[in-house]
Amino acid sequence: MGPVIFSSTLGTAIEWYDFFLYGTMATLVFPKVFFPKSDVFVGTLLALFTFLVGFIARPFGGALFGHLGDRIGRKSTLIATLLLMGIATFVVGILPGYATIGVAAALILTLLRLCQGLGVGGEWGGSVLLALEYGHKSHRGFWASWPQMGVPIGLILSTVVVSIVSATTGSNFLVWGWRIPFLLSGVLIIIGLYIRLRILETPLFVAVKSQKHEASAPILDAFRYSTPEILLSAGARFVEQAPFYLFTVFVITYGVEKIGMSRALVLNSITIAAVVELFTIPLFGYLSDRIGRRIWYLIGAVLMAIFAFPYFLLMNTASVVLFPLAVILSLALFHAWVYGPQAALIAERFGTRSRYTGASLGYQLAAPFAGGLAPIIAVLLLNGRTNLAALGLSSVTIGFGTGSWQAVSFYMIILAVISFVSVLGLKELTHADISSTEAYTVTNADPVLSATD
Repeated sequence: MGPVIFSSTLGTAIEWYDFFLYGTMATLVFPKVFFPKSDVFVGTLLALFTFLVGFIARPFGGALFGHLGDRIGRKSTLIATLLLMGIATFVVGILPGYATIGVAAALILTLLRLCQGLGVGGEWGGSVLLALEYGHKSHRGFWASWPQMGVPIGLILSTVVVSIVSATTGSNFLVWGWRIPFLLSGVLIIIGLYIRLRILETPLFVAVKSQKHEASAPILDAFRYSTPEILLSAGARFVEQAPFYLFTVFVITYGVEKIGMSRALVLNSITIAAVVELFTIPLFGYLSDRIGRRIWYLIGAVLMAIFAFPYFLLMNTASVVLFPLAVILSLALFHAWVYGPQAALIAERFGTRSRYTGASLGYQLAAPFAGGLAPIIAVLLLNGRTNLAALGLSSVTIGFGTGSWQAVSFYMIILAVISFVSVLGLKELTHADISSTEAYTVTNADPVLSATD
């Protein structure tokens, strides 16, 4: 299992480095480099909208690469997703700004973000299945949680690189220094390809191929047998995905611009939180194998709702101790609680021959609503009203009340409720056998998977 876990985790970490790097730059750099004609708030909002494009693309990436993964194999598909993501990120690093090519810069940036979204949309399902289908007989929650660690690793790597480059380039960071972290992606691509080319196909997919049970149309197969599981899996993600981007992207804007914390303190707090989460993600994945993933996840949704107000109360103290504490708790405890067991919770609901597609769709369908929109909604809820004059719409004003952090807290609670209700509709499959090469559905009577072909 060692080489497989290393490959799936490191490959995922490289892709998430690329994805998070864009998120960090969307709040710190892109409003000034690609949207300089806008005021500070609208510029940030426009940068976050390009951030959203990546999330809109993710379900399409899940469908496209899920189809390929269920038809030709997990390994080959993961190589394609890594190349797409890495090349798009590298090109961002050499893209001229608004001052050089005008509005074309923002349009090309959006297109590259679209490519990133397609790559990440196909990456998650393959990486998780690589671990899950090798270690499916026992401790699925634990083994499948390792690719999930690629998220905090990528977050740590992107944040540390940005911090180092920002400190060393100083005033030149906004001029050319910000490009260096994107260019480093080229080196990471080479490392990732070397690792992924050395692994073998998963034994469960090999069994499907040898018995010639591949799905001719994996997307149709997934929806034919597992539509409720796809939709409920998407709903289950709201409590994890949206808060995660509040905890890692929105918090930068909130901490620096609203509270007045230093950018270095905010970024360092996120880095420390991600380091701690490296240990809590596999721990919570392991505990879900012992306790049961469904009940563990339900408890996590409740805890997230309870944390919604204390999170802001701790940050609002502007304390150099309590602000980092809020950030660390948000990621290492409340996010990891649901993120650790999430991969197994979703992937074990689908048959091997359409598992890549079904798991990817269930995971990625939530992305546009619970991922990319989250920091945008939070910014609007926080500020209340904004005029769209910078977009040429001077007569248009978006109103979200008077604006307050309490509104963002209520938003978090609503997200937790959506996921709680969704997980209530899922069956407990922690100890179910998922090795069948036939298509199957989850029976209503008990947690035993029944063949349908």
